[in-house]
Amino acid sequence: MANAQAIDQVLKRAAEANDVPGVVALAATDRSVIYEGAFGKRELGKEAGMTLDTVVWIASMTKAMTAAGAMQLVEHGRLKLDSAAAEVVPDLAKATVLEGFDAAGKPKLRAPRRPITLRQLLTHTAGFSYEIWSADIAKYQAATGTPGITTCENAALTTPLLFDPGTRWDYGINMDWVGKMVEAASGQKLGDYLQQNLFAPLGMTSTSFKLTPSQRSRLASVHARGPDGALAVFPFELPQEPQFQIGGGGLYCTAQDYIRFTQMILNRGKSNGNQVLMPETVQMMSQNQMGDIDVGVLKTAAPPLSNDVALFPGMKLKWGLSFLINTAQTPQGRSAGSLAWAGLANTFFWIDPVKRVTGVFLTQVLPFFDQKTIGLLGDFETAVYQSL
Repeated sequence: MANAQAIDQVLKRAAEANDVPGVVALAATDRSVIYEGAFGKRELGKEAGMTLDTVVWIASMTKAMTAAGAMQLVEHGRLKLDSAAAEVVPDLAKATVLEGFDAAGKPKLRAPRRPITLRQLLTHTAGFSYEIWSADIAKYQAATGTPGITTCENAALTTPLLFDPGTRWDYGINMDWVGKMVEAASGQKLGDYLQQNLFAPLGMTSTSFKLTPSQRSRLASVHARGPDGALAVFPFELPQEPQFQIGGGGLYCTAQDYIRFTQMILNRGKSNGNQVLMPETVQMMSQNQMGDIDVGVLKTAAPPLSNDVALFPGMKLKWGLSFLINTAQTPQGRSAGSLAWAGLANTFFWIDPVKRVTGVFLTQVLPFFDQKTIGLLGDFETAVYQSL
């Protein structure tokens, strides 16, 4: 077991200092959970404390699970990584590239030079972006009346590409399209497909797009840090009867559930006695799939929702199918070649295949990349590695 007392102190101190309202954190090897702790409140000003089974909105931590579902369908020959994705989801053939705006503020659009593929969607090299990191996408939405992604309206997926597919990295609605591909190839709603093929086999009993009464009774509230540094409740919930389930960010989950998923990746596709992905598929998902393209810095276009995001300054970063890959060891001790990602309300995971350890760290704080929360994540990760 990890040195639970030392890790407890790190998390408890932060919750007591109101650096975060509450936090749940777990660490595991490929064999067993080695640390679990929950501190602080589900909602500031209320009695309910954070518990190991607290449910949070995991936002973009959804992406890795949607990717796993897509890769199961690749294994079965029902999806192909390098064919035109529009063969499966015809609406993708309508994607255009935004070349700027005319004098009247009208978008200037052109056809892309090549079709979008599933591999490009999984690596965020298809050309799509998000309005919170692209002023041009926000301007396009305003000019055309296109809704934002968290409305869960199909029209939200009609924003243009910022560049030709396969030429750059930019973080956006790619995985929402992957979710649509999973639905088209499986004939099921995304949540039903993932429930049957991923969540149930892994024993993930509190993960879904739609909150059950049990999940709602354990739900943590999202909080926002104001200019003065104080935290206040930020009323937010994804539509519970959406036009489509957001494969890029729609899931609610617990740390206990998510670590079952990350342990499965650490175990080369097997967990809870079930082989949900083939070892060679996990190997492929865990390797650079974007060639010479690098992951860039995310500059915020919506400061209340996200700060600028520079993950490991000075380090080359790559993308697998759908994981961030660090190419050198991190200051916290994470090995080169580890996998990771995060969610907008400051939820994080990492999977270290060299040291055989994985961690899940959940808060519900905005803006993303909040400095106090990032500091706490770093302290947690360091404490886990020091205790190995």
